[in-house]
Amino acid sequence: MNIRALMLLLVGFVLAGCETYSAPRYGISADNVVALKSLAPSRIKVGAFAEPQKFADGCRAAGPITAADGMGFAAYIRKALIDELKIAGVYDDNGSVVLTGTVNNLAFSSTIAFWDISLTVTSSNGKSISVQEHYEFPSSFAAVTACKRVADGYFPAVQNLLQKLIASPDFRGLVGPG
Repeated sequence: MNIRALMLLLVGFVLAGCETYSAPRYGISADNVVALKSLAPSRIKVGAFAEPQKFADGCRAAGPITAADGMGFAAYIRKALIDELKIAGVYDDNGSVVLTGTVNNLAFSSTIAFWDISLTVTSSNGKSISVQEHYEFPSSFAAVTACKRVADGYFPAVQNLLQKLIASPDFRGLVGPG
């Protein structure tokens, strides 16, 4: 085998090994919606959510982890919160209270099998809340399976994160007039 054929074969293996693993779309949490309905008649708007300053999206040598529908990870959390608020009937594009967010930390491990997410939500009334989620899931020796599980684990990690936010005793003050 000549050097050119060997290089083509090597490039083929490298390209065949790269795949993108995308988190599933967010699904509403009944518990979150019930808790949010108690805020009626509040009218809440959600502003921008900042992506983490540092995030390594590579999963082993298999490829990157991405959020659903080409969104950024913070945008995914923002949309999830909006969806929860809409279903609860307390979201309004012209709401008197505006919530913005910053994803302070976002990290995962495909070997130890976890997501770590830290989020600070700030209200236009001057109050803020920080919540963290450490979500564990089963790992796998095989990179393809392990990375798929990382991607699949983002949805329940975000759902748990939002549940912590909404269940916080300080959340009502976050969405109130101040």
